[in-house]
Amino acid sequence: MLHPMKSFLRATTLPCFFCFLLAGCQLLNTQNKAGLTLNLSATDLSTDSIWAPLEQAIEATLDSNAIPGAVLLLARNGEVIGHEAYGVSDPLTGERMDKDALFRICSQSKAIVSMSAMLLWERGAIGLDDPVSKYLPEFAGVGVLDTLLADTTAQYARPRSPLTVRHLMTHTSGIPYGEIGDERFEKLYAKYGVADLFPIDERSTRDNIALLAHTGLAHHPGEQWTYGLGLDVLVAVLEVASGLPYAEFLNTELLAPLGMDHTHFVVPENQRDALVGVFDKDSDGDWQHHTHRLYTTEYPTREDWPLCSGGAGLTSTAMDYARFLQMVLDRGAIPGGRLLKASTIDTLLADHAPGLLEGGWHQGLTFGVQNEPKGQGRFFWGGYFNTQYFGDPATGELVLIMKQTYGISDDSSYSTFSEVLNR
Repeated sequence: MLHPMKSFLRATTLPCFFCFLLAGCQLLNTQNKAGLTLNLSATDLSTDSIWAPLEQAIEATLDSNAIPGAVLLLARNGEVIGHEAYGVSDPLTGERMDKDALFRICSQSKAIVSMSAMLLWERGAIGLDDPVSKYLPEFAGVGVLDTLLADTTAQYARPRSPLTVRHLMTHTSGIPYGEIGDERFEKLYAKYGVADLFPIDERSTRDNIALLAHTGLAHHPGEQWTYGLGLDVLVAVLEVASGLPYAEFLNTELLAPLGMDHTHFVVPENQRDALVGVFDKDSDGDWQHHTHRLYTTEYPTREDWPLCSGGAGLTSTAMDYARFLQMVLDRGAIPGGRLLKASTIDTLLADHAPGLLEGGWHQGLTFGVQNEPKGQGRFFWGGYFNTQYFGDPATGELVLIMKQTYGISDDSSYSTFSEVLNR
């Protein structure tokens, strides 16, 4: 099993795979809404063991035209000590990158959905080992794909154990991605009209999950690790358990308490100028807007597309997402109170798929967690359009790099981030 950072790198090289500042604020040591303090003169960043190699890698990657631009953020012990924008947000117009830029965070959405589930778990509204069919009856008879014929006729076996909420949160459900995952399910998703990655039309989350249930599971629940759509199914579970549309629950229960005013499924009109485009390169090596046969990158602007992709659908800024990560480092505490119990955060980061993974990490409830002596306890993940983060409870550090590219194979800042994570 590849380490996730290597998996993400491999995926983004294949053609198929938050700084919120008050307007005009230039003051140092200014308290932000969700526990982070700005102290941008606290450290000589030119010699900082995390900042310096990452900044150097970003600048080298810009010089080689492997990325158009990036935002880098470093916080230590609750202080944001580095937050810079580099390059451009649009290589076609030359518009400079801004620290407040909005990025499609793709799979970084997963940790937010998982945290939403833990809010309901604390209240007793869901159980981690509840069958998914308790909330979504369409999964009661779901089978494990045994044989898929050329005409997409399929034969299924009975699961050896029920599909549970925990399976959805640990990539052990057997619900894979299609186009960036299991070729058999790519065919089945096409047959049943499943939206595989992002919103594509007027369907609701529940509509899409009902279609997904027809396709079955790639393996018996809990027996393998398969990256996929489990967190999208979890959104539907949360809607049933909370009695609310997920976007409403998320805004009220998690984003608002954390002050994450720039994190959305659908970006408000007054923030859309900050949305960075997704770029790839044409056959001559020139930058172009990324297009894809199965989705459009304009989904954050489509108010008429209500699907909430729990695995990939959120847009955020470096500072917004840093607020979220700081809450994890603070074990659920936020200024003026507490969002979750400390023990809940411990549960979130524990190993929930023992024995299934190699490479020095374990699978928490969505978060990947380093489990080797060097860097033990660091939690991390990344996103499809080239975003990355980690948090380190031992050192109080959190790091984010935000970019928006697809299919770029020579982005050295990506591999440098992996080296820093594993230092």
